[in-house]
Amino acid sequence: METLALVVVVGAALLFTYTNGFHDAANAVATSISTRALTPRIAVAMAAFMNLVGAFLGQGVAETVAEGLIEAPTGERGMIILFSALVGAITWNLVAWWYGLPSSSSQALVGGLVGGALAGASTVHWGGVLTKVVLPMVLSPIIGLLLGFLVMVAILWLFRRAHPHRAQRGFRMAQTVSAAGMALGHGLQDAQKTMGVVTMALVIAEVSDEGDGIPAWVTVVCALMLSLGTYAGGWRIMRTLGRRIIELDPPRGFASESTAASVLYAASYVFNAPVSTTHVITAAIMGSGATRRISAVRWGVAKNIVAGWFVTMPAAGAVAALCYALVSLAIP
Repeated sequence: METLALVVVVGAALLFTYTNGFHDAANAVATSISTRALTPRIAVAMAAFMNLVGAFLGQGVAETVAEGLIEAPTGERGMIILFSALVGAITWNLVAWWYGLPSSSSQALVGGLVGGALAGASTVHWGGVLTKVVLPMVLSPIIGLLLGFLVMVAILWLFRRAHPHRAQRGFRMAQTVSAAGMALGHGLQDAQKTMGVVTMALVIAEVSDEGDGIPAWVTVVCALMLSLGTYAGGWRIMRTLGRRIIELDPPRGFASESTAASVLYAASYVFNAPVSTTHVITAAIMGSGATRRISAVRWGVAKNIVAGWFVTMPAAGAVAALCYALVSLAIP
């Protein structure tokens, strides 16, 4: 029974990673597609490959998720908590994808973990949730917004005497590099979140001990599922990021992607913090777009996106708590 529970939880974790991939594929490539720097299929294939590579470049975020947020008990109850958390996160990802809302898979996962833990009367490390999740997720889009604005101001000043057509063509080519960097950062961040959950499941099932690190097979499988999900694409959300917030041109697309990628690398390597790739790229797009004029940003769309950020964690947590109650009733 415990083996079956472990298989089910790992399967749910991999399904979450897959939905994360197609839900967040837009983060890396929407700007490049909207500015016609890359064709959709080439952009998505490139993002899938870079997601795969990025998953192998660190483990700090995975360790934060596995050890720093909740303390689930070993055995059946711990497995139900993890399964419920994943159901909550997957449900929210699918709802956000259906409505084309670029919400955070990271927040959905954390919300699911907290909701499942509370429903199962388990320990939530509120200090870890605050310092490793809430504060970075609040600060990272603010930093992305400001840096996106400043980077675009610097580009406008440095290329103020450049021939407009040649400059546009040059930045369209440069977007290939910035989009690849963004996709690498997405793999570095988001694959590790599922790696952390799977590792937690192995500890709960007493297959491995806490402190053993992330098994190599976990890294490989999570990386592959994220990559496959990314290749499936998230076209609804791409339209929101690429067109509905602001009409992007290649320089602003490059500024947005390079800014967002830098924030993701800093969060992963300096702070080991699971931040939202969606929040960061959305904010960077707003910041770079605001250099055209403040009114150029469609703030009504932006307001709906920000509102979704505040709903994500409690919504995923509520679904996780409900799932825990239903599964607990179903299992004698």
